[in-house]
Amino acid sequence: MGVKVRLRKSYYEAEDSKKSRDRAKGRAKSGAKIEAKKAFMLDVSFEMENELVVLFGPSGSGKTTLFKCISGITDPDCGNITVNSKVYYNKNKKINLSIQKRNLGYVFQNYTLFPHMDVRKNIECGLKNWNKESREERVMEMLSLLHIEELEKRYPSQLSGGQKQRVALARALAPRPELLLLDEPFSALDKGIKTELIEKIKSLQNKLKIPLLFITHSLEEAFMLADRVLVMHGGKIQQFGTLDEISYHPENRHVAELTGLSNLFDDARVVGYDEISKSTVLMSGDLKIRINSLELNPGNLVSWGIHPKNITFLLSGSEDQDKNIYQAYVSSVINKGPKKKITVKLIRHYKTLTAEVPAQFVESLRLSAGDSCLIKMEMSKVVVF
Repeated sequence: MGVKVRLRKSYYEAEDSKKSRDRAKGRAKSGAKIEAKKAFMLDVSFEMENELVVLFGPSGSGKTTLFKCISGITDPDCGNITVNSKVYYNKNKKINLSIQKRNLGYVFQNYTLFPHMDVRKNIECGLKNWNKESREERVMEMLSLLHIEELEKRYPSQLSGGQKQRVALARALAPRPELLLLDEPFSALDKGIKTELIEKIKSLQNKLKIPLLFITHSLEEAFMLADRVLVMHGGKIQQFGTLDEISYHPENRHVAELTGLSNLFDDARVVGYDEISKSTVLMSGDLKIRINSLELNPGNLVSWGIHPKNITFLLSGSEDQDKNIYQAYVSSVINKGPKKKITVKLIRHYKTLTAEVPAQFVESLRLSAGDSCLIKMEMSKVVVF
């Protein structure tokens, strides 16, 4: 049971500069063949159960292309796609089910509601093969599930963005899909409605117990939604794991940067393991750092970093590298609403770090540019890869 995907898909795109387009037009007029260059190879393999998996990565990383392959909109070059033991695609066995025969629910970024149909008719669209009684019963069930009973007779032009998204969800869920695909459904919504719908989707997934794949390039959405996160970059899966795994045990720099690890350094060497403090000691230049790790061998060269939210400011004390406490001075303080972004420079170690701290705390310390301060990096929060 569950979802199993293993596929490859080559993508090509025409040259994009104006000069190249002009040359292409000239070749087209002369009847010459227009050359294309390879953009990337989508090459993925993963399995999931009845869980909410977020596909996370920058634009162009292959997320939507993967969705199109799973849904049948685009054919892979090779591989196989299986949902609950039902083979949707298998190149070797020459199986390639049509979109209509793949029991999927798909919610698009732009809702794709039919403007000439009211809400009820839009939800009924996926139930054409159901008898009238079953169809009416299922529509009422969906209206109730998404709390949109009062919208039944309205047309899409009469709905807000959040209401349209609820209707799109109801329509996708109505045929009882084996897998639900959501392609950046919140991109056009304001934060309040987005938060409400995220809670609704989590609740629905827990209730319906179906696998759900959700595309986003928003780190905030990924952290609010995911049971597990599939991190993509350049058409390939960089890491597939829990939020804790991708945040504190990234497999490479792509994952570290995508998960907001802005304090990154590639200059550390493993010194050894300290039995007294039960920590591994790194030297990053002349900066000593202690981390909670038993898997690093002395002499190994590693990258390390720490999330801005995991740097704390101490009210008193002095530098103590054995406890990851360092003397610094404030370079800048930037207001970010309820939080403040503070850039500090370590006085003795030529390192610049960025911290995110509750605004109230900063105000209580009266920190401003040029002030000296004492910062601490928790051993358990230092990331190494």
